[in-house]
Amino acid sequence: MAEGRCAHLVLGGARSGKSAFAEARALAAGGVGRWVYVATARAQDSEMQDRIDRHRARRDPRWETVEAPLDLAAALARHDAPGTCVLVDCLTLWLTNALTEDCWPAEREALLAAVAASRARLLLVSNEVGSGVVPMGALSRTFVDEAGRLHQRLAATCARVTLVVAGLPTTLKDDCP
Repeated sequence: MAEGRCAHLVLGGARSGKSAFAEARALAAGGVGRWVYVATARAQDSEMQDRIDRHRARRDPRWETVEAPLDLAAALARHDAPGTCVLVDCLTLWLTNALTEDCWPAEREALLAAVAASRARLLLVSNEVGSGVVPMGALSRTFVDEAGRLHQRLAATCARVTLVVAGLPTTLKDDCP
């Protein structure tokens, strides 16, 4: 697999530093002339809008921002080209959107196919949520289960997987040349 096609899954807990790590990694990559930041969050209240605004404000101006709360595979396909780095932040927000819109299985399969076929350099950021207790509510349990399954499938597909804890990256897999 060429370095440009070396998909990278970046996992970590809330406020672990995973987004900043992925952004720095993307901007430091050689052979990239275009950086696309695919944001999956929906601003459904003022607190979430504040979070989105803070993320956007700290982002390097080289990033072109694309919003894709759903149909993530299509967003990846639109920006799929050699010399392009696409960072998705974050998969668990997108998963929440797909679960609440009742389109999860189709969204998941489309994403997995898009990642496998991508010619761009991909960094996929997601919250690792499976290290805690089993949630009490059915929707919460479904979310944790589906996030865990998605992470396993992406980890099998991606050449590189990093876990970020307290701002410190730990390489779990590195099959990039």
